[in-house]
Amino acid sequence: MTSTMAIHQLLDTSARRFSDAPALSWKEQTLSYAKLAQASLCAAHLLRSSGVRRGDRVLVSAADGCVTAAVVYGASRLGAIFIVVHADVRGAQLRHVISDTDAAVLITDDKTTEQEALSSGMPCLRYDGRGFGHASGELADENVLGTDPACFIYTSGSTALPKAVVSTHQQVLFAAEAIQSCLGYRADDIVYCPLPLSFSYGLHQLFLAVLSGAHLYLACADEVGLALAESLRRTGATILTGVPSVCDALAMLLSRTSARVPRLRLLTNAGAVLSPRTMATLRSQLPGLHIQVMYGLTECKRATIMPPDGDLERPGSCGLPLPGTEILIIGETGDPLQAGQTGQIVVRGPHVMSGYWRQPELTALRLPRREGLFPELHTGDYGRFDKDGYLYFTGRRDDLYKDRGVRVSCTEVEAAAQQIDGVSTAVVVPPQGRRGAVLAVVSDLPAKEILYRMREQIEVFKIPRQCVSLAEIPTNGNGKYDRRQLADLLVRAGLIPDPEGGSVSGQTNRARS
Repeated sequence: MTSTMAIHQLLDTSARRFSDAPALSWKEQTLSYAKLAQASLCAAHLLRSSGVRRGDRVLVSAADGCVTAAVVYGASRLGAIFIVVHADVRGAQLRHVISDTDAAVLITDDKTTEQEALSSGMPCLRYDGRGFGHASGELADENVLGTDPACFIYTSGSTALPKAVVSTHQQVLFAAEAIQSCLGYRADDIVYCPLPLSFSYGLHQLFLAVLSGAHLYLACADEVGLALAESLRRTGATILTGVPSVCDALAMLLSRTSARVPRLRLLTNAGAVLSPRTMATLRSQLPGLHIQVMYGLTECKRATIMPPDGDLERPGSCGLPLPGTEILIIGETGDPLQAGQTGQIVVRGPHVMSGYWRQPELTALRLPRREGLFPELHTGDYGRFDKDGYLYFTGRRDDLYKDRGVRVSCTEVEAAAQQIDGVSTAVVVPPQGRRGAVLAVVSDLPAKEILYRMREQIEVFKIPRQCVSLAEIPTNGNGKYDRRQLADLLVRAGLIPDPEGGSVSGQTNRARS
């Protein structure tokens, strides 16, 4: 089983099997499996010469995906812990990560990041990947264990600073194996990944590709957006790893232009619920496409995956638990609930994180122990099972709010709006202060009409009183729709009141951003 290996041993095994096959591309650069393994040796030598030893933390912040991948596998060779930082992270956020990790070194290909790190007292190396394939000398065997920590992945809460999820080699590779058994990546696949490697969903594409021998293409910012369909065609992509913003954009491009993506066979989606309308559009434009929707968190990588096109039979479901794992739905008392009852989603299995770095109280809250059992991940998300064991996600803890005395889920409201013909995207800004919930949409329909037609989908008392129309909804660095950015945008545009004071121009508004 690969889950008994260290991460770099997975790469070395695939380098022997698929030696000259393309492993990883970024812009015009492509590394074969053999060259990727050699690049990781170069990175390991570079880290070792900088004093990195087993158990040290290594930060990597690089726009170049090949550099990032080499450092990930190179750190594993030394038994060091890698932390991928989004290349756009600067200022206070970067200083927080540097201080929190107490890392031995930061590797970057960016001069500004290097200067910020050095000013924070962080040892830093600017590395552009030159020298890939020219490592000299052997590395001492560090006897890295599957139970050793492999990586930190930073994830944001609703209010606090980002916190680091700690995962071992065993946890990472078990998750990759289980996900691969459901998705079935092949050696002839070209996996197009528009997601950053700092995002758990993006990072795991490295491991899924290596497990299967597939060719992973890491997209740049200018290869997404309006260029997405052409980029998929040009690269010959057969698999697209999507989040709703990426999927919505592709559906819009395919329906409004003559662009075609003839080889795309599989679309996966995670991060948030995918609009049924978007899925229908993609299937009509790409008759050979299969879609697999998934549910997961950084703390366990993935929890459920739907069989290919299973949403057609079970609309709204996000699938069955991963092989070798278990999911419970618990009530307020902590007792398991029956099928059809909604409660908190709890995940058990070898893929569940070790905990949060330097956050023992939060770790104990999210990983409580029941007598005789291993820790369970209490996700803070809510859902229910159907009679056949398929999970239906109803909302994240941070998505639930009270409006007019009623508890409402952002996810439920957004799904109702997206059922309306002419609404391509819908995102709810929860209430704050005296301001009620606000629905933001991408649509040419009048706002009043959208609110009225939502009565066909959900109870009237759950429908926000205000709807605003925008040209696009802001996203965060992981490509997810960002409610906080959206709220700030609406306040600046004068479309909703500032929670600290101010007024709103009316109950329904239209703006272009």
